Formats: sequence, C-alpha cells, structure tokens
Amino acid sequence: MSWSVSIGSIAGTVVRIHLTFLLFLAWIFAAGYSQGGSAAAWDSVLFMLLLFGCVLLHEFGHIFTARAFGVATPFVTLLPIGGVAQLERIPEEPRQEFLIAIAGPLVNVAIAILLVVFAGAALTQNAATAIDNGQIAMVDRLAAVNLFLALFNLIPAFPMDGGRILRAALASRLGYVRATEIAATIGQFVAFALGFIGLLYNPILIFIAIFVYLAASSEAHMVALRAISRGLPVGHAMVTRFATLKPQAHVDEAVQTLLATSQGEFPVVDDAGKPAGLLSRGDIIKAIKTLGPDARVADAMTPDFPTIGHRRSLDDAFKLLQEKNSAAVGVTDADGRLTGLITSETIAEMVMLGDSLPKDMRGPWGRPAAT
Repeated sequence: MSWSVSIGSIAGTVVRIHLTFLLFLAWIFAAGYSQGGSAAAWDSVLFMLLLFGCVLLHEFGHIFTARAFGVATPFVTLLPIGGVAQLERIPEEPRQEFLIAIAGPLVNVAIAILLVVFAGAALTQNAATAIDNGQIAMVDRLAAVNLFLALFNLIPAFPMDGGRILRAALASRLGYVRATEIAATIGQFVAFALGFIGLLYNPILIFIAIFVYLAASSEAHMVALRAISRGLPVGHAMVTRFATLKPQAHVDEAVQTLLATSQGEFPVVDDAGKPAGLLSRGDIIKAIKTLGPDARVADAMTPDFPTIGHRRSLDDAFKLLQEKNSAAVGVTDADGRLTGLITSETIAEMVMLGDSLPKDMRGPWGRPAAT
C-alpha cells in the first residue's frame, strides 16, 4: 500500500504504518493538549498506541489462522480506521474463510477478558461511551474498546469480518460468487447507513462509509473476474502487442517509451526474449529522481516478475496477480520467451468486450483467434 512505511516484521509478516496514521496521532496529541495540557495529550497518545496494539493483535489472529490453511500474509498495514492484513488469497472453502474471519474478533474478546481477569478492568457504561475521557482508568477503556471492536467488525459488510462471515455462511448454499454479490450489496447498504449517521453525528463515519462502499464494490468485482477466468486459457486475456525494454537500456529510453505508448508497465527482456523483470511507471519516476536518466533499466526494474506458461489457465494468472501483488503477469512460450502480458485491467476489459466480439476475434488480443 502506497504512503506506508515498514516498522519491522513479526513472524515473517511485515508491519507497515500508513502516513495518515502518524498524522492521526499528531491530531490526537493536539486535541488532548488543548483540553488538558501535556499530561492529557500524552495519555491520549498512549491510549491510541495501546488501542492499535490491540488492532495489530486482531490482524494477527487472522494471519495465524490463515497460515494454518496454507495462506501466507506478506504484510499488514495500520490505518487510522484500523488494520488491513494482506492475505495472498481468500480461501473459497466456506469453513476456512469463516474461521479466518472470526479469529480477529475473538482475539479482541480474549483481550477484554484478560484485562478484566488479570488487570481488574471494569466494563462500565461510562468506559464504553467515553473512551477518550482521561478520568476513566485506561485499562477500563481498553477493555471496553476491545469489545466494541469485536462487535463493530461483526457488522455484515466488507471489508469487516462480518461481511466475510456472512459470505462463508451463504456460500455453502448459494455458491461463492452469488454469496459475494449478496454480502457486497449488504455492505453497500451499510455504507449508506453509516454515511447518513455520519452526516448527523460524526463526520468520521463518512470516511468509514466511503471505505466500506469501495471495499464492497472491489470485492464483488474481483470475485466476478475470478469466476469468469476459470477454465479459459491465458490467451483469451493477454496482450500480444506491447513495448519491452532491455536491462542494459538507459532510464531515459524508458521515459521516451512511456511517453510514446499507453502502457503503465514495461516487461524487461534479455537478448533471447526471456523476461528479466518489470519496470512500472512508478519505477521510472523513482529512478529519474534518485538514479538519474543515465541509470540502467536493470537497476530500476523489479526483478521478481511473475510469469506463467502459455498453456495454463487464466484463473492461474489471476491467482498470481493477487498472490504476488504484481501489476502484471507475463505469459511465456515453451522456450521461456515472453509472448503476452496479463493485467487485471486486461481481464476486466475481456469480460466487458467478450460477449460483443465475433467468435473469430475472441482469441489473444491484437490478432484474430487461430482457426
């Protein structure tokens, strides 16, 4: 996720903090200082840090449960509105998704119970409704807010855990795609409700509503693409006409190629035509700023460029896009030479255009299908 900085790694998962989270802490400090001086300000910041420590534990509840089913998690990002664990894939087996989703809220419930039993926290109404009140013991506020986090995350709306729990419950009877459509629709209605409440009471809910709506739409879109891609060869969605770069080329040549084409990602191939890396628009801009225009493409490219054989299915390519978090997947022939390029955009456009194209044009992009 852009605008994020890594602060370390826990059990093989990189922990990132979004820059807006740091701005949020600064705002919390300023608000506390204006109300009660430096003591209140530091108390507010400490509480928020402990709170987001609980959020991080919540995310690792998902992470460790996912690992039990063979799903890796390369990183987790802390945002002002919570945490996001980047799973390489979401299991389509309902039981697995249910257990992964419910693990997070159960961690928050466990934290609240531990605070009550071992730290003497009191779950009072005041602690639940005034978590920013420095007059209430911090341990009481932490216990209350953990229960709130558990309940809030059980709202049946993506990207909250409740949305995934709902999908898991529906998928066993309706199928994964239809269950996603229903859960996403409910999530969008919840987003509208949160936005309306935010207009009346708390503007922060408006931002949460926007996030929920976009996440629900994105989830439905991605699952639809995944379903359509099953059983199709990679040739149905790969681009066959694209510009490539050589590792020894200068970055200024990449700039000229960028300006002359509509591509955003450029495969880097060796003299034999085999993929050596991928150079994105962002990589080019970064290289110009830090390395200069005379730097080599090999020094600016991302060497970990996922590829897939030309006989594989489009679903396999789609999985690679998600698991590797890559901008593109290269398609190679039997000799390992790059022959095509697949991105999430090409898959989406294939879906939109597929029904309207003549049958003899439904092969690889840029040329009619072989007959």
